[in-house]
Amino acid sequence: MSPTLKRNADHLAASAADSKKPKGGSITSFFGVPKPKPASSQANSAQSPPRSSSFNKAKWVASLTPEQRDLLQLEIDTLDESWLAHLKDDVVSTDFLNLKRFLKKEKDSKAKIFPPEEDVYFWSRHTPLHKVKVVIIGQDPYHNDNQAHGLAFSVRPPTRAPPSLVNIYKGIKKSYPDFVVPPNNGGLLTPWADRGVLLLNTCLTVRAHQANSHSNKGWERFTQRVIDLVARVRTHGVVFLAWGKPAGTRVAKINRQKHCVLQSVHPSPLSAHGGFFENGHFKKCNDWLASRYGEDEIIDWNLVPTKKAISTPPSDKENSSNVANVSSGSPKAFPSGVDSASKALPKPVACSADEFDDDTDALEALVAAASEEAEAN
Repeated sequence: MSPTLKRNADHLAASAADSKKPKGGSITSFFGVPKPKPASSQANSAQSPPRSSSFNKAKWVASLTPEQRDLLQLEIDTLDESWLAHLKDDVVSTDFLNLKRFLKKEKDSKAKIFPPEEDVYFWSRHTPLHKVKVVIIGQDPYHNDNQAHGLAFSVRPPTRAPPSLVNIYKGIKKSYPDFVVPPNNGGLLTPWADRGVLLLNTCLTVRAHQANSHSNKGWERFTQRVIDLVARVRTHGVVFLAWGKPAGTRVAKINRQKHCVLQSVHPSPLSAHGGFFENGHFKKCNDWLASRYGEDEIIDWNLVPTKKAISTPPSDKENSSNVANVSSGSPKAFPSGVDSASKALPKPVACSADEFDDDTDALEALVAAASEEAEAN
């Protein structure tokens, strides 16, 4: 090709290329400005990451030894896959398998265990990992008949709310006067679990009528892994409610810059007078969620259908002195809420020592009271 023809060809190619260039020479001007994602979508995407798609449950089960498969049948059948995908290595650990061997011996001995076997992981199925917004940490499951069913503090009908839960209702009522106590003073907390409140006991089983009988057998290590997993995976932040000293130790290493951690005494009648009713945790929890995710993501604490979701009353003053050991990444102070309408709540029923011997605060109060009585006599 002659130099002249080559120059003409190059000129035509350049002209064609120029005609395809976006005006102004930018991709944006050619295709238009990308449509931004709605703020709510961005928040929700950070709040609710998709379930793990890389976990092949069938393949994992096939990799287990016959003994592991036998010991872990309950986990295979009832632990929600959103949790199992992250805890699969933990459940095949030596400590966990020893725990399952202990539980197998208990079952073989015909010992009565609470909650019913199919409810041990009830919390996982009602609150999948990718939907956790709030974690409430309990301790030992209720150890009497028709009580424990796999959610901390919760009981199924017709069982009435135990004293600690009655006090929890009173705490909610202080900040939310429109909170409605369930009929017959019921205590089923499944609606909270379905709304993203993980109700997790530190120990997941107990022998009937023997508090703490399954403590220090391996559950504590496992449930600590659950708590740590939430803190690690829920990267946009969740609220941890830790009542009582044992629960406080479970959140000791939580990143307070990323998550909101609210601590106070336990709501049992033997310790609630030490600040539980004034801690305002339920409103502080919602204030933090609203600031992080928006008003649509707060927790409706009502347990019965109402004409409208629970709403936050205006606070006439802020009183930070009512906050009991609060740490969070929220930039604003939380009002303590309004103290009203609490008279409509049933009074806490008298309790015996064994109802609360899973709570260190309650035990200390009981021992102190017993000492004073002994001295008086």
